[in-house]
Amino acid sequence: MDAQEVALLAVRLVLGVIMIAHGYNHWRGGGRIAGTARWFEGLGLRHGTLQAWASVVTEIGAGAAVAAGFLTPFACAAVISVMAVAGLLAHRANGFFVFKEGYEYVLLIAVAAAALAALGPGTASVDHLAGTELTGWGGGGVAVLLGALGTATLLALTWRPGRGGDVR
Repeated sequence: MDAQEVALLAVRLVLGVIMIAHGYNHWRGGGRIAGTARWFEGLGLRHGTLQAWASVVTEIGAGAAVAAGFLTPFACAAVISVMAVAGLLAHRANGFFVFKEGYEYVLLIAVAAAALAALGPGTASVDHLAGTELTGWGGGGVAVLLGALGTATLLALTWRPGRGGDVR
């Protein structure tokens, strides 16, 4: 494996593990599903319990798929969407820096996912082994477009502006 392949593998594994840990924490950490549901409702999202479970399944599933390099542009789209929702509802009003609960971290995760989708998962991936790699503008475009569409759909269907989580 050359340096680029090792770098892609490292990015995939770290990004995937971060997403899995994030989903696991929403499920089993702190306030568990009930606490996550209350937090989501406080951000202005309806159906907090459903949102919490959808978040857990999406984060763990997308994280595992990213780590394995499986359907990479679609897995990256899920990561982008989760981070965009978090950035808009939980972090945007706090400014840029993560130490002030700003959007710095979620922006970095989303951009890393978009870059991974464009660069492709590398040769040490399920996509490569299956011959289904979609890279370049196609892979990046699918991830960004579907990520934005997922974000817009979730917000249109479940977000109640003015009840926490106002996007300014």
